[in-house]
Amino acid sequence: MKRRSNSQKFPLHHRWKRKLIILLLVGLCLGTVALMETQYSRIKKLAISSPPFVQKPKIAFLFIARNRLPLDIVWDAFFQGDKENKFSIYVHSRPGFLLNKATTRSAYFLGRQVNNSIQVEWGEASMIQAERVLLQNALEDLHNERFVFLSDSCIPLYNFSYTYDYIMSTSTSFVDSFADTKEGRYNPKMHPVIPVENWRKGSQWVVLTRKHAEVVVKDDVVFPVFQWHCKRKSLPEFWRDHPLPAEGWKEHNCIPDEHYVQTLLAQEGLEGEITRRSVTHTAWDLSSSRDRERRGWHPVTYKLADATPTLIQSIKDIDNIYYETEYRREWCTSKGKPAPCFLFARKFTRPAALRLLNMTALGVQGEASSNSKKKISSISFEFNSKKKK
Repeated sequence: MKRRSNSQKFPLHHRWKRKLIILLLVGLCLGTVALMETQYSRIKKLAISSPPFVQKPKIAFLFIARNRLPLDIVWDAFFQGDKENKFSIYVHSRPGFLLNKATTRSAYFLGRQVNNSIQVEWGEASMIQAERVLLQNALEDLHNERFVFLSDSCIPLYNFSYTYDYIMSTSTSFVDSFADTKEGRYNPKMHPVIPVENWRKGSQWVVLTRKHAEVVVKDDVVFPVFQWHCKRKSLPEFWRDHPLPAEGWKEHNCIPDEHYVQTLLAQEGLEGEITRRSVTHTAWDLSSSRDRERRGWHPVTYKLADATPTLIQSIKDIDNIYYETEYRREWCTSKGKPAPCFLFARKFTRPAALRLLNMTALGVQGEASSNSKKKISSISFEFNSKKKK
């Protein structure tokens, strides 16, 4: 029995079809390879010509608040001035408080409260413990290079760009620090751990470098001494509930937040690494109390009627600070040139801050998006409506 040849099994036109299909498949494969090589070459060229993204150093803004942030919309306008992700936000509020859409109108603050906050009492070491909690959280981001403490009544005086350049232009911390020789807040029981010659006073609203922030967080020597010996002195209005101690004259109203960072840096021999002034302006009320001992304890609160461009300009015009206990005048500079002393100011009520924002007195209104401007107008309208009622 004869076998049929392949030519007999497959007619000629079928064989040509099969060859054509094979040729098409080969061509398709070769074309795909060529296309992939071209794309790879383009990607390679782009990778060579475009430098890799480098995260710029960030400023961590550390807010200490009772609950919500009443000036969140003002800060919302301020933060919109950054287009390069050069900041981060951390908020210390009372334990259990959440920053969500019901408690803030700014997306920048959503969920930015720290989860390990503590209850803070004025005049106690709990205030500096709250500062340490904020620093612990902020140090987890390795890109945070500066750490700015702010109260819930602080406003920015300039736009983000100016503020960032001012703070980052120097390798030092900004710490208001001077020898405390008049008020008698030093407790002799702190000796010898904290000798009196290292005792310093100043504003708690400091700007720290990463190195100094780590010093504060790692401190296990000076902080315990403040906890043990820096207690709040009994005030007359509390004597009914807490009788005056038998030796009340021995009590020391230390106010830890005005002494801790300053004293710690002096203790560690780091005063040569700080600019010894604050960048946050505070005006002290020298006549609000009949009690001479308590006079000057409370900062001036600026209300709606006080909020004028003239006020803001008067703060911006300050170019030096005089420390009478050291007979020292600190002339303010930035990048080696004369500059305003202050970047922030307190204490401002919400209506006062919003009025300044609407007046464009703060230099941040131009940064705000149209959405933020609508929010500002809405809040101002709500406030004016309540005032008329």
